[in-house]
Amino acid sequence: MWSTMLIAVPTGVKVFNWIATMFRGSITFETPMLFACAFVVLFTLGGFSGLMLAITPADFQYHDTYFVVAHFHYVLVPGAIFSIMAAVYYWIPKWCGNMYDERLGKLHFWLSFIGVNVTFFPQHFIGLAGMPRRVPDYALQFADWNMVSTAGAFLFGFSQVFFLFIVIKTVMGGKKATGEVWEGARGLEWTVDSPAPYHTFGTPPKVS
Repeated sequence: MWSTMLIAVPTGVKVFNWIATMFRGSITFETPMLFACAFVVLFTLGGFSGLMLAITPADFQYHDTYFVVAHFHYVLVPGAIFSIMAAVYYWIPKWCGNMYDERLGKLHFWLSFIGVNVTFFPQHFIGLAGMPRRVPDYALQFADWNMVSTAGAFLFGFSQVFFLFIVIKTVMGGKKATGEVWEGARGLEWTVDSPAPYHTFGTPPKVS
């Protein structure tokens, strides 16, 4: 109970840190920002279900059920995969010198966002109803929500194949990216061409 509750402290600090970073900023919702915002929202949702698991009397019902699976994946999938996708969309113009197709990027985001929620949210319900983890078979009473969860998993899986297509399409060609790429981008990496030349700086750049 104590270890589960204590992990909420650094997690809460980071969530408030991310929100404060965006606070009063001139945010535009291109694909990288959509994935970043979805990461914060879904990660926080997974954190709240983690607090429920820290309540020992209630955890007698939650323990070793699919409720834990839902909690874990709401933290893991947005925390790892969504943040990686945000980074790829953000940096790929600098890597290959071509801009990705924004319409396809946003379509990929919505397919991924819907797929993740359709996959893992129903697992809260079947976990509360008593479906155990690590059991290869399950009672017929859990079949309906498992079918919904499976459909969401296929949608999420397909969206990542679509993501691979977008990456390959961007690498192969498209609208040429400028050096700055993003409006208001700061940092030395945005002062050179896209893709960055092999010897990025012939002389040490001036940093002010």
